[in-house]
Amino acid sequence: MKKSVLSFTVALVPLDFVMLFGAGLAAYFLRTSPLIAGWKPVLFYLNLPLEKYAVILLVIIPSWLLVFALTGLYKMERRNVLEEFFQVVASVSFAMMAVIIYIFIQREWFDSRFIVVATWVFAVVFVASGRWLLRIAERYAARTRGIGLQRALMIGDDREAQALADAFNNNPAFGCRIVKKIPSLDFALVKAAIGNPRIDTVIVAQRNFQESAAAELAEFCQEHSLQFLFVPTLFQTIATNISTDVIGGVPLIQVRHSKLDGWGRVWKRSVDIAGSLIGLVALAPFFSIVALMVKTDSRGPVFVALDRVTQGRRFHLYKFRSMIENAHALNLSLRARANDRAQAGPLWKMKNDPRITRVGRILRKTRIDEFPQLWNVLKGEMSLVGPRPHQPNEVAQYERHHKKLLVVKAGMTGMAQISGSSDLPFEEEVKLDTYYIENWSLLLDIKILLRTVMVMFRDRSAC
Repeated sequence: MKKSVLSFTVALVPLDFVMLFGAGLAAYFLRTSPLIAGWKPVLFYLNLPLEKYAVILLVIIPSWLLVFALTGLYKMERRNVLEEFFQVVASVSFAMMAVIIYIFIQREWFDSRFIVVATWVFAVVFVASGRWLLRIAERYAARTRGIGLQRALMIGDDREAQALADAFNNNPAFGCRIVKKIPSLDFALVKAAIGNPRIDTVIVAQRNFQESAAAELAEFCQEHSLQFLFVPTLFQTIATNISTDVIGGVPLIQVRHSKLDGWGRVWKRSVDIAGSLIGLVALAPFFSIVALMVKTDSRGPVFVALDRVTQGRRFHLYKFRSMIENAHALNLSLRARANDRAQAGPLWKMKNDPRITRVGRILRKTRIDEFPQLWNVLKGEMSLVGPRPHQPNEVAQYERHHKKLLVVKAGMTGMAQISGSSDLPFEEEVKLDTYYIENWSLLLDIKILLRTVMVMFRDRSAC
């Protein structure tokens, strides 16, 4: 999903709200204006002053937005201006029909047919105009400042590749700008291009690449959280079950690394922001108590910032310190003589780790040491639910199928944490997190969060 398309679609919701409210007010002022009032006296003014009418609008408009959503006005896809106008007309008509039916059955609110008809007309004009102006503003920002555009690397040098490049660069509505082109699939050039210039999207614009090389490139893009698009063969165009865009006369397929896309990303991020804010505010007094316990138990800072990797990027994960100061200096010596690893693969844990402090052992058993990660969630570096974040040296040892874990943001909790915690073998953890990535839903996130609360009180396997 292109960031520009997602941002544009999300912005439509508050914009439509404002336009509908403005349409309702415009209808009211027109009806009570001397021009119309002189032709037909206003009989409802005493029973329906402007303040009461405005409250009615604020109550009705959310249901209109729901109708807009059900009729497809917030789908993550591009429409031309004419298509969108007729879609707005249909959606506004459905919403107004529901209002008319309610007024007829309940005989509430008001009985001004003029306001009803005028609101319908103004709503169509205002909503369609607002969307058109937003589209113009989006294109202007993309064309003049590159705002909302994905920076793309194009692989290919034939006529189709040039047609695609011209289409992207001449039409910002497609959401991409070609910033680098290479004639053939050279992984050394691809890797160099990701950082200089920064690349968000990789487009394979020729049809004659070997499938093995294209598959390897798709995995590379998945590992580095890059969008991957390719021009399909005729058979792939017919057989694929994935929607195909036609840009510059060339069909183009986007490979989706996860089910988490579009409005799903919006809802998940909204839950992350709300949950982390509530958690940080509610737990602030408790954090003070824990900080005092950590500080009086051993030397060192209250919090530690640990290097972790999510979606191919490093970040600092915050935790309450549960180990002695400079515990990382003992990593190599402990790992060399550790014979009770809880997990195989690139990860290792030691039972009865001598570096853990007395308070730290309690914090780990109860998972309290992980609460500061709410700050990572609020910053957008992590999610409340997702795969466990791992260290850079551990990620460097990932096998090919392990890299699926880098597709989505790491989480404070996840399928692995509620299904065996630290005693779970790494391969089982990968299977569970892969299932989560491929079957994500908001309901699944809620179930995991609820089960996490139960695990915090029952499971004491953390070490």
